[in-house]
Amino acid sequence: MTSKLATAVFCLVPLAATAAENSEQPASPFTTSAELGFLYQTGNTKSADIKTGFDLKYEQEKWKSIFEFDLLVKKTETEDEDGDTSMDTSDQKWELVSQTNYTLGVEEKNYVYGNFAYKDDRFSGFENQSSLSLGWGRRWYESETASFDADIGPGFKRDVLKDTDDSSGETSNSFIIQAQALYLRKLNEHVEFRQQFTAKYSPKSGENSTYKAESSITTKLIETLQLKFSFTIDHNTEVEDDKENTDTQTAMTLVYSF
Repeated sequence: MTSKLATAVFCLVPLAATAAENSEQPASPFTTSAELGFLYQTGNTKSADIKTGFDLKYEQEKWKSIFEFDLLVKKTETEDEDGDTSMDTSDQKWELVSQTNYTLGVEEKNYVYGNFAYKDDRFSGFENQSSLSLGWGRRWYESETASFDADIGPGFKRDVLKDTDDSSGETSNSFIIQAQALYLRKLNEHVEFRQQFTAKYSPKSGENSTYKAESSITTKLIETLQLKFSFTIDHNTEVEDDKENTDTQTAMTLVYSF
């Protein structure tokens, strides 16, 4: 009897060790989410809109990195002189933003950052816009339900203009001061409000400065699925005469986290 009991204990030891090892595995430093929104309209006006995005975050000890990608495509039915109709692209833009923070000090409120952004808007006056910035930031406020971060630093911005009938596409390189602010607040267990603002100010007269503000409310449907409402304002100070300085975008998307 004793030998049988000893044998059983001996057999269970590897299983217990394996279970303990699995329970002690640290959480992954990566978090990922993807969003998708689609709108199809029929009747007097036929159009189709697709908005999608992908976010990747990495957080390990003093390092924190984010990578964000957003894409918007809109197609609208048009009619030519012969009366034939077709679905033509009326809006198309994509944008990516990447930032890495390194936390400083014992209190872990201050950080230094590096930020890169690239934007391609087919129907704007720019072929593409990109920027690079390095600077300092701080978590100015933090509670159980809210946080506020802001950072600022010098940078470099490159705007490539589209070709026109009057001139070929030109490239504008400029020094900028970049400032960012992010406010997060949990309204309740299932709803979160997010407000983000980014300014890329060019101090030299006549050079383009950009300002972007995005407000969003995210509602959790299930553990990994959320419904997101967002409103974005995008402003350029220097644009072609036939282009608007300010673009706005209102969207509703489903966000899946994994």
